[in-house]
Amino acid sequence: MEFSLKKNKISLLKLVKKIKKKYFIHAGRIVFWFSIGVFLASFLLAGFSYLLFQKTHENSIYPGISVYGVDFSGKKEVEVRNYFERKNELIQSTDFVFMHEDKIATVSAKEIDYGYDANLLSTQAYSLGRSKNAISNISLILQGYFTGINLEPSYRFSEEKLKEKILPIAKEINIKPVDALFQFEGGRVKEFKPSENGRMVNFGKIKEIMIQKEEEIISSGKESVIIVQIPVETIEPKITTEKANDLGIRELIGSGTSLFQHSIENRIYNVNLAAQRLNGILVAPGETFSFAKAIGYVSSFTGYKQAYVIQNGKTVLGDGGGVCQVSTTLFRAILNSGLPVTERTAHSYRVGYYEQDSPPGIDATVYVPSVDLKFKNDTGNHILIQTVVDLNELRLTFNLYGTKDGRISEISTPVVLNQTPAPEPKYEDDPTLPKGQVKQIDFAAAGANVYFTRKVSKDGKVIISEQFSSNYRPWQAVYLRGTKE
Repeated sequence: MEFSLKKNKISLLKLVKKIKKKYFIHAGRIVFWFSIGVFLASFLLAGFSYLLFQKTHENSIYPGISVYGVDFSGKKEVEVRNYFERKNELIQSTDFVFMHEDKIATVSAKEIDYGYDANLLSTQAYSLGRSKNAISNISLILQGYFTGINLEPSYRFSEEKLKEKILPIAKEINIKPVDALFQFEGGRVKEFKPSENGRMVNFGKIKEIMIQKEEEIISSGKESVIIVQIPVETIEPKITTEKANDLGIRELIGSGTSLFQHSIENRIYNVNLAAQRLNGILVAPGETFSFAKAIGYVSSFTGYKQAYVIQNGKTVLGDGGGVCQVSTTLFRAILNSGLPVTERTAHSYRVGYYEQDSPPGIDATVYVPSVDLKFKNDTGNHILIQTVVDLNELRLTFNLYGTKDGRISEISTPVVLNQTPAPEPKYEDDPTLPKGQVKQIDFAAAGANVYFTRKVSKDGKVIISEQFSSNYRPWQAVYLRGTKE
């Protein structure tokens, strides 16, 4: 009996468990399908709401969207564009003045389409929430509705139009680099050209400058003038002077010039000939350069023509007239280079040629072989002498190339003392000239005592301190008076 009760109790428990299991399964199914129903309903509702929202704002910007703090909710795309185009009109007369040294180009904002990028801003504002990704769109719509979305301003200008405006002065600024040229033959430099850095307008940096100034200029909303220093970059040559030779000839260490305008044809010829014979000479370290030795004998046999020279107290036609123009110019280059002058003789009277671009007293005469001009190369490197004769300007230039060692040459302004007026003109009868004709053969010059000083310093120490004196005697004008019948 007891066993039978236990058996019935177990059967009852199994039945209860079975009933509970069926209940939970059924309840779970009900909850699952209910959830599916809720989800589908919510999805359909959200989709319907999204489609309705899109339809409602089909041609307008979604709520909560601003550009640069200006709310454009519900505005059409064209309204955004028009707003920023009106802003641009306020700054169209703003001028950009691009400068480099004495070169200037003025460009207005209108000419280069400078201002807000109205098209881009209107497109961006209208496109927010209208991509192909629905989830992203809904997210942006909700963000705009609840917290707002503010777009940063976009600016634009035409790089092509700006470059076109600046190009004319860029062509003046741009310089191609020059490779060094050095040809050495038989102990003499046959051809030499130092390297030169080039330069080029950096349009990339101009673009950066324009972008940096955009917000400041455009947000001001008024006309203004903006100064822009044109950025220029240095272009180095492929072959530098230092690489072109191994004699220490790297750079210009000093130069000297003089004018010989109003010279007669033969004098111009002689100046050019003597200058070319000195062109390309190398002066070794420690060597003393002699002008007389370098130029050689001066006569018609060595190619010189007759021009006016000082001889026996008179100005007469003689072979090589004009060579002293060359020695005077070299003397000036030596002074400016800070090199030691070991021999120099002043002219006996003032010569107008040497005072065309210089005060009196900075000259040097030569009379081969007795009167010479000499200097010593104490730089530790070779010195190259180069001459440039400008036959259009009638200008002679001496350039001395080597390696700078830090010396500084300071030359005082010449002091003129004890000036003596020129004597009265002298007239001499000349039976070879027609009667009544007068020809000037010598020119008046006042006498004077002139001196100047030079101080050469290196590493803070004075290495040369000297005075150059010139005692010019007065010179009278001489005229030939024709007596031939």
